[in-house]
Amino acid sequence: MKQYGLIGIKLGHSFSKRYFDTKFANIEEKYCYNLFELNTIESIYNIIYNNNLCGFNVTIPYKEDIIKHLSNITEEAATIGAVNVVKVFRTPSTDKITLKGYNTDVYGFEKSLTPLLKLHHSDALIFGTGGASKAVGYVLDKLNIKYKFVSRTKQTPNTLNYTDITSEILSQHYLLINATPIGMYPNTNISPINDFSSLTPKHLCYDLVYNPEKSLFLEKSAQQGAITKNGLEMLYLQAEKSWEIWNNPNL
Repeated sequence: MKQYGLIGIKLGHSFSKRYFDTKFANIEEKYCYNLFELNTIESIYNIIYNNNLCGFNVTIPYKEDIIKHLSNITEEAATIGAVNVVKVFRTPSTDKITLKGYNTDVYGFEKSLTPLLKLHHSDALIFGTGGASKAVGYVLDKLNIKYKFVSRTKQTPNTLNYTDITSEILSQHYLLINATPIGMYPNTNISPINDFSSLTPKHLCYDLVYNPEKSLFLEKSAQQGAITKNGLEMLYLQAEKSWEIWNNPNL
């Protein structure tokens, strides 16, 4: 049986196992997909060997930390600086393994976002500065959409603090993207922004969170007439791309 999985710290929110379990139920060959909560990324090799993993997905907070353990990485993932898919290569007749990293968040986000974009979505705010936000920024660069990151701690020319997010700032940015766990189950009563009064039907609010289906951020944005979308389609798209990578010997 070929085994795959997801690594992260808190995975109770994840739909990945449910998605792959459903997929595998309709495939004649035997596969399984499990969740592996790691207190430290350094234990990744034990997880791979003990579970005979052929590949795995990576989520918060290890999308950047996993890179130092990789033998190879795609050019795209290296440019982004974050990896969410790893393929395990084994040397025949030995126990040696090598790991190659990919980023399918880019594919999932771009495919799910693009159909919603209008000409006025030319300026964006990306909440978060972790691995997911880097993939979002990479996509916006491809689409020639200007953006600023929003962080609690970092202050650079292209990064704002949460305290900087005023009604004026929100009225100047019609694309708002939450790339943090803020609002994710079970902490569903919080949002990356608190004042929604300046949001309009011209705003597009995208939340990478998909559990709950409608986060507080999306709920309050929709009440102002904004277009909203959660990250569930992105999850499905990136998961299918992960499956393609794991099963394509040329990737």
